[in-house]
Amino acid sequence: MQELIYGCMGLGGSWSDEPHGSHHVDEAGAAVQAALDAGITLFDHADIYRNGKSEAVFGEVLAATAGLRDRIRLQTKCGIRLNERGLQTHYDLSREAILERVNGSLKRLRTDYVDILLLHRPDPLADPAEVASAVGQLMAEGKVRQLGVSNMSGPQIEALQDRLETPVVANQLEMSLLKRAWLESQVLVNHPGHLDYSFPHGTVEFCTRNNITLQAYGSLARGAYTGVEPESPVSPEAATTELVAQLAAEYATTGEAVLLGWLMKHPAGIAPVIGTVNPDRIRACGDAGRVADSMTRPDWYKLWVTARGSNIP
Repeated sequence: MQELIYGCMGLGGSWSDEPHGSHHVDEAGAAVQAALDAGITLFDHADIYRNGKSEAVFGEVLAATAGLRDRIRLQTKCGIRLNERGLQTHYDLSREAILERVNGSLKRLRTDYVDILLLHRPDPLADPAEVASAVGQLMAEGKVRQLGVSNMSGPQIEALQDRLETPVVANQLEMSLLKRAWLESQVLVNHPGHLDYSFPHGTVEFCTRNNITLQAYGSLARGAYTGVEPESPVSPEAATTELVAQLAAEYATTGEAVLLGWLMKHPAGIAPVIGTVNPDRIRACGDAGRVADSMTRPDWYKLWVTARGSNIP
């Protein structure tokens, strides 16, 4: 089923080691309430977000709000290590790391389980049997209910699935009107332009065929077409921004809902992940499902062609 997901990466303050404060908890509470107002019930985390502070502030909100845990689903990720062992970034899906990181997330989130655990990045040194062993233990202990992945291709998921006793239910990838390689790899088959895209062709089809939900992070194009947020390095493209605003007026909705509706109209059943911490902007996303249902084929193509800056082949 298609749904919107709230991405909690922006919660918790800075990426430094400075502790979070009560105002960060208040900001998280406001974001959570706005997400609920928009009909969102799945909240996306990762152990590394804001050096663990995103999970920590969310855990405080969860603990302070009676009945909230029963109304929502939580997912978190593990597999990336930051600024450890002399490396700025490296990946670790060893058995020990998976168990350690999930237990740490549960402690910060102040919950006994997560509904979905995502493996954050492919680890070239990961042993699929070891991964399966860790996941099996976490599920047997009731700490993880379902498993997903992030940033993986179809063949990578297939190789992992061969060792797992539970199905992979989600794959989180960067997908938006701005980041369109997932889409254009489908169209540019037998065309010289396909060499411009690193997206692994066939991943969308593999996930669709195997009932793996595609979760789209960066789905609002980092504010590029609806007003750039402070942390966004992307400059808006004037023609696309104008078209998004025009369609928002025609569909009696918001620019955010147009961008998300464009994604959700694709038959792969894409579930956008919303990363903004602005409560008004979160609520502005709530109409996306209606837009997806009503958007015409010509309007969908107009958005794609305008964002490309050229006609499709």
